[in-house]
Amino acid sequence: MKNKIAFVSLGCDKNTVDTEIMLRILADRGYEITEDETEADALFVNTCGFILDAKEESIQTLIEKGTLKETAHLKALIATGCLAQRYSKEIQEQLPEVDAVLGTGSYEDIANICDQLLGGPEAADSDRPAACLMDLRDPDLRDLGYRKRILTTPGFYGYLKIAEGCSNHCTYCAIPRIRGPYHSRRMEDILQEARDMADLGVREINVVAQDITKYGLDLYGRHALAELLRKIAEIPEIRWIRLMYAYPEDITPELIAVMQEEPKIAHYIDIPIQHCSDRILRMMARHHTKEKLLQVIADLRRAMPDITIRTTLITGFPGETEQEFEEMRDFIEEIRFDRLGVFRYSREEDTPAARMPEQVPAREKRRRERILMGCQQKISREIAESLIGREMDVFIEGEMPDEQKEDGTRVYVGRTYRDAPDIDGYFFLESKKSLMSGDYVRGVVTQATDYDLTGVEKDVESAE
Repeated sequence: MKNKIAFVSLGCDKNTVDTEIMLRILADRGYEITEDETEADALFVNTCGFILDAKEESIQTLIEKGTLKETAHLKALIATGCLAQRYSKEIQEQLPEVDAVLGTGSYEDIANICDQLLGGPEAADSDRPAACLMDLRDPDLRDLGYRKRILTTPGFYGYLKIAEGCSNHCTYCAIPRIRGPYHSRRMEDILQEARDMADLGVREINVVAQDITKYGLDLYGRHALAELLRKIAEIPEIRWIRLMYAYPEDITPELIAVMQEEPKIAHYIDIPIQHCSDRILRMMARHHTKEKLLQVIADLRRAMPDITIRTTLITGFPGETEQEFEEMRDFIEEIRFDRLGVFRYSREEDTPAARMPEQVPAREKRRRERILMGCQQKISREIAESLIGREMDVFIEGEMPDEQKEDGTRVYVGRTYRDAPDIDGYFFLESKKSLMSGDYVRGVVTQATDYDLTGVEKDVESAE
């Protein structure tokens, strides 16, 4: 009887890719994968350590899953990911339920660690190591070559990570300390991975990295994202390509051109700008200005009038004045982003911003967040309502059987090009046809809320 392993993956989609790589390594060693945590002999929690809320969620998850040693037959609890890399000593000292800690540069050793804890893939009566096992190699030495994965996303979409680490060194962010400097993956390895995903039925590729627009600068000495995207688009089975985490200073004319010219690339881009005040941007050590932001957004909208622009902002950064906060609110109203998320500044230890004076009180940060999100909610509603009557391709994710109507009309949940998986809205489509997850349907928008659309099916085209 084989030992069973299970995973809990927290945090961002880049963490999801790491989880999928680790699953493949363990499966290749002979471990059986289960989705039922109560059946697992070993449970891995791939943690997030980006901001305070994420750290707290990771810690609580480790504590909660540790109770399975008493209520189920869990033998080993392993912490991996960003929190494990950054706070390995604290986890070792304060969370006795954790049996091993693997950092972001140590995933290659995950099967060896599991062998030590369980005695190997086959069930065996072996004593677990008395002390917490630690594997915290330098993330800069991590293998970025071609790796097979076991996809944990629904079979019709997936994430393609094109680089690891970050070299931007924003003053509020600890990612370079956790993940190491920016390293582009070789183009041939990325393309092989994309072809593998297509062979598994993936039709929507979401291109991710900490900063996708710097792809190639370290490896090829040039911006190579546009070239990479053209080659991904040559894979026949791929229907949509979506761009996530594009920093404004490196959005080149070549990138805008390929987005405009290549029909498979969704007219959607996530640009994390964080602020619009030039003074705050300098304090954040960001590499763009308000003028640059306005130029890039104008260039994107000129080339693609239907483009959906998503962004994230940080409010309550140290020293942010009421005037600079108002400037950001005015900027939101001027630009009218299609999608927008607001983070309250999180004071991360060992970052330059944590040592800055004039830290904004938590209550004031919450107030500013509420105001900005209220402003965006109104804009989102107006944009959504403007889409009523428009025809759009809808990517079907599943059916809502409880919503079936007396006349046989079925209700399906899907997404348009405007909606990234897990973070944006949905399109609730009514149809009398039997549709499958992964189908593309032409829908007509009939109703709109702040973030979701409702519509009726016009015609259907199978993704196959």
